[in-house]
Amino acid sequence: MHSPDNISYALEITKVLHEPDRRIDTFGETRFEFQLISELMDRTGEVRIRTGEVEAMRPRILRPSAYREVDLEGFDPSARARFDKLVEKLEAEGKDLAFLQYGFQFKRGQVHEEIIHDSMEAVRERVMEDIRRTGNPSRAIIEGVDDAWEISILKFSFEMILRSREINAFDFKRRGLI
Repeated sequence: MHSPDNISYALEITKVLHEPDRRIDTFGETRFEFQLISELMDRTGEVRIRTGEVEAMRPRILRPSAYREVDLEGFDPSARARFDKLVEKLEAEGKDLAFLQYGFQFKRGQVHEEIIHDSMEAVRERVMEDIRRTGNPSRAIIEGVDDAWEISILKFSFEMILRSREINAFDFKRRGLI
């Protein structure tokens, strides 16, 4: 388990050096490959490269009726009634309360690790040169923190949701689904 400080640090330090050319598909699963480079915390001149996949499930439309199933854990008992009234009020005003829900599967079993004995700058340049040469449209290059590398992958996943959301909403609207 990572401390809040470790999570904040990993989120702050993580950079997507190269993002995939594609976005999350609206009507199917999308698979992204990643290479995550990180300096080892306790050794100088050593960089770990993790290679794996992240699978984005097809976005789902969450409609207002599903709000009745939203768990309001930790709120006082009157919160459910206030929440339901808010949803009803917004619906009465003609607000479209449907939104897209995304899900990711992180396939940890498919992550390959390699330790390179070189500087971070040299490894970064080699990895970036490789992506320029191969042109893999589904690969992301991420620089992150070694001991909290999963946080770096989650940050990348969240950024892909943000970049895909408008296109996905447009596709759903075009088909009359929202």
